[in-house]
Amino acid sequence: MIQRTISSLYTPNNERGFLGAGHVARTVLTGGFAKTDPFIFLMDDMLDKKDHEPAGGPHPHAGFETVSLLVDGEIKEMLESMKKGDFQIMTAGSGTIHTETIEGPTKGRLFQMWLNLPRKDRWVTPRIQILPAEHVPVLNKEGVYMRLYSGTLAGIHSPVQNYTPLIAAEFDLKAGVGTSVQFPANFNAFLYIISGSVQIAGKVINHDQVAWLDLFDTEEDSNLAMQAGENGVRFVLYAAKPTHEAIVSYGPFIADTQAEIADLYKQYRSGTMQHIAAAPEAQKLIF
Repeated sequence: MIQRTISSLYTPNNERGFLGAGHVARTVLTGGFAKTDPFIFLMDDMLDKKDHEPAGGPHPHAGFETVSLLVDGEIKEMLESMKKGDFQIMTAGSGTIHTETIEGPTKGRLFQMWLNLPRKDRWVTPRIQILPAEHVPVLNKEGVYMRLYSGTLAGIHSPVQNYTPLIAAEFDLKAGVGTSVQFPANFNAFLYIISGSVQIAGKVINHDQVAWLDLFDTEEDSNLAMQAGENGVRFVLYAAKPTHEAIVSYGPFIADTQAEIADLYKQYRSGTMQHIAAAPEAQKLIF
């Protein structure tokens, strides 16, 4: 079986977040979409908002999916309020509006990814999927604690539906514990370390680092062997099948052509784009 190794390793920088004071953000993905396909970007938002002034607001998206995991804390919003361990996928598809307004003091850490949709699914009907923390499938044995938010891994399966095949899993390994998981070798994959350290193929990945795995052009399974450091490790693994399709990215929209971007802005400004909170119940999947 193909053994996955580390192809690149780096530490994202802290930046001032768009919510102002009390918001530190990190741009986790680098190198451009050709390298990160199908992951467009991932923001690590660390919130410690102490005032009561509203921050954020409604805004549109189209042509991709937002994949949100609340790593710690709690964020109270409209439809999209989250507590630690909650997972959500919003398929923006043909175009929708969502509201990310935080009004009161808030402390939490949110990973929010933009995941590309295959061209054939670019303009699907918008929907939101909510997987509460208490319903996330869990593997817990021999010092290995894994929460599976999306996909199939280690013999367990998430109920979340995918247009782009996606594995999203959070691991917590006790000190010195080793484990391995298998997934397709042609899935682009990376780890983001929340705390502690882990060793993969002789290379140590430390707290706050991002490690990309090597990628293969075959659908056969690959093996990822990991061993936690002396203080254990907590990290998130994302793995997904590349679309191998170029994208046009502008503002809050992803499309295949500039003309489509212009049309999306026209729809939004004319008020014809629906808010996800007002979508029919059939477009809101709660597990």
